[in-house]
Amino acid sequence: MRTRIRWASVILTLVLLLSACANGSGGGQGTATNSPTEGSEASGSTIAKGGDVTYALATSPDTLDPARSGLAVAIRVYRTIFENLVVKTNDGTIKPWLATEWEESEDHKTYTFKLRKGVTFHDGTPFNAEAVKFSLDRILDPNTKAGNSAALIVPYESSDVIDEYTIQLNLSEPSRAFLGNLSQAALSIVSPTAVKKYGEQFGQHPVGTGPFKFIKWDENVQVQVERNADYAWAPETVENKGAPYLNTLTFKIMPEEATRVGSLQSGQVTAIETVPPQNVLTLEKQPGFQLLKVNTPGLPYTLFINQKKEPWDELKARQALQYGIDVGSIVKTLYLGTYEQAWSAVTPSILGYDASLENAIQPDQAKAAQLLEEIGWKVGADGIREKNGQKLVLHYVDGSPNREKRNDIAAMIQQQLKKIGVQVEVEITQDVGTVVHTNGDYDIYGNSQVKDDPHALLPFYHTAAPGARATLSNLSSPEVDEWLEQGAVEFDDAKRAEIYGKVLRYIHDHAIIIPIYIFPYVVGASDTLKGLQFDGLGYPIFNDVYVQK
Repeated sequence: MRTRIRWASVILTLVLLLSACANGSGGGQGTATNSPTEGSEASGSTIAKGGDVTYALATSPDTLDPARSGLAVAIRVYRTIFENLVVKTNDGTIKPWLATEWEESEDHKTYTFKLRKGVTFHDGTPFNAEAVKFSLDRILDPNTKAGNSAALIVPYESSDVIDEYTIQLNLSEPSRAFLGNLSQAALSIVSPTAVKKYGEQFGQHPVGTGPFKFIKWDENVQVQVERNADYAWAPETVENKGAPYLNTLTFKIMPEEATRVGSLQSGQVTAIETVPPQNVLTLEKQPGFQLLKVNTPGLPYTLFINQKKEPWDELKARQALQYGIDVGSIVKTLYLGTYEQAWSAVTPSILGYDASLENAIQPDQAKAAQLLEEIGWKVGADGIREKNGQKLVLHYVDGSPNREKRNDIAAMIQQQLKKIGVQVEVEITQDVGTVVHTNGDYDIYGNSQVKDDPHALLPFYHTAAPGARATLSNLSSPEVDEWLEQGAVEFDDAKRAEIYGKVLRYIHDHAIIIPIYIFPYVVGASDTLKGLQFDGLGYPIFNDVYVQK
């Protein structure tokens, strides 16, 4: 168990810093059309090869190096360039991709992969076992300064090249999530030649084996990729196994919501991501456009209550927040029916989700007030509760800019909690890393995580190892720790679901968090765009995309 606690602390250090940036993709699959085969009829016309699609992004990638990026927006771009050993289907099945088959040892500590032959990187470098070893070992190298990839690769320890197209991966201990993690973009296989050539600048000159090749990146303006004419090894999750239909794909960076929407409506771009709720309703009714939506799997947007701060170390104080915050009203008011309310520490698609937690807590200001009275917080002359000469103040920290209207959530909660005698002081900062993660100076802070496995709970709810970064709630429960450690190595899904169900019930019953919403990744597009699909995490797939003439 001590080993698991050590690697839990490694994950904590990385994930808590990165996960605030990793939201904005969804789970399940959505399509603009059923992806047709070449030459077939689709909406009355055959697939048109060639042309360019312009896809507007809400933010800019940080880097296009899979090992180093922590942003979902970066994955949307570099997913077109890089590929993985395996792919996960939307029902959770692991299928071949750059690996054709694999064997797992009885102790679950080694995986032996047979690799696809005839694959080359965009720079002509052969894809083989040495390239796989290089890519994975590079993540462990401190000089790489790995991002989310370092958390996903745990507990990978080393690899052995058996022959040119056979590699054995060695783990320090069993991990139920590891094989699935190998399908995630952060663990993509990179060109060793290009990494050695570009060094620190590899993220600005990415080279993979994917369906599109990198052309250029104009900082804060656009990233452009082009058709890889030699591509012929797509996974079974797409219909077009050969080169993409498009000539080029341009990712325009447009942070302003109104600019993105206006550019779509005027025809300057083909598609835009993260359509604002107010525009969803408009575009649904506007001829010539279509909307595609997938819900984010993993940890929904959640308010973590810091138990290191008084009085939130008391259960009744946290329960008062549960009853005093009207989440349903917030979600309906701000998102106009386009977002779903969250009820649990994970989204419904995650193994172990407990539907009985839905609607289990309903807003009740009288109940909230009663709980605060019971622990000695009395209403003062100004309506704010006091105890031992101290006012009941809640320090609510949120980031800037106002992503997904999260600052508005803080403002609404400020008004709601005032009615039960809690004074909420909202701090909006561009330096969340220092305020929250370094200084721990908050009572409530919101976060989320895009993942498809309940193992995502570990870095958020397992007791932090000595010297490691604290979790957002500062929960320390030996019982929860044991369940999370059991879930990490349990290979029976029924038993696993039962284990994680216990974790979710504990989090709910002990008022560790306030779940808020499940983020929908919403794409608005011209109705001429055909074949756009999404993978199990909601990232767009462009292999089958074409523009109807």
